[in-house]
Amino acid sequence: MKKLVGFGIVALIALILLGNSVVIVGAGQRGVVLTWGKVSNTVWGEGLHFKMPIMQSVATVSVQILKTEADAAAASKDLQQTDSKIVLNYHLIPDKVNQIYQSIGIGYEDVIIRPLIQEIVKNTTAKYNAVELITQRETVRLEIQTGLTEKLRAYNMIVDNFNIVHFSFSQQFEAAIEQKQTAEQNALKANRDLERIKIEAEQKIATAQAEAASLKMQKEQVTPAVLQLRWIEKWDGKLPEVQAGNGMIPMINLNK
Repeated sequence: MKKLVGFGIVALIALILLGNSVVIVGAGQRGVVLTWGKVSNTVWGEGLHFKMPIMQSVATVSVQILKTEADAAAASKDLQQTDSKIVLNYHLIPDKVNQIYQSIGIGYEDVIIRPLIQEIVKNTTAKYNAVELITQRETVRLEIQTGLTEKLRAYNMIVDNFNIVHFSFSQQFEAAIEQKQTAEQNALKANRDLERIKIEAEQKIATAQAEAASLKMQKEQVTPAVLQLRWIEKWDGKLPEVQAGNGMIPMINLNK
């Protein structure tokens, strides 16, 4: 009986140790192997692995594309306050996760990424005035992305995508921009109206000149013969019923 109990205890301990020696690294993860708490140079890929019980442990770290958001406040070159909402997609270099885990730990977003976003957004924004930040937004975005790519690469992180999803100025500046746009639109409309009035006036002058020329031509073509011909064309063949003082009917001389 004692032997059976002893054998059972040994078997139970063996099962516990065997269970503790099996490690499964999931999809999109890497395993950081720690021996007596010290990070080793070994990084395990996805799948089944065996570790030394008690002396070894494994921390799993995601190497999938991750998303982080950050709010960044900065001042432009002409000292206009700006507020930005940043969205960053990134991933850890798979075979460097042990170095990241050792030097930074799992809180790398708060320790590294967000402070870097704040720093680079401020430095980049300070190079442009407010109007340039609006009109050259894509250039500003690419410059910030390039800066983040270089900085994060030093921490074994890769930038996959970077976007400024919201970008705004102070209410006073936005009101001034709106007033300027309204004034420009009104000036443009006034110029269009002036041009339209000018064209309409020219059209009226041209019409009047054409009508005057036509009347002149018609006047030049009206001769006594033409007038007599027009009278004959309209005459119904009846002589006027008017008697002269001597009872004679006056005749019209058409040859004059």
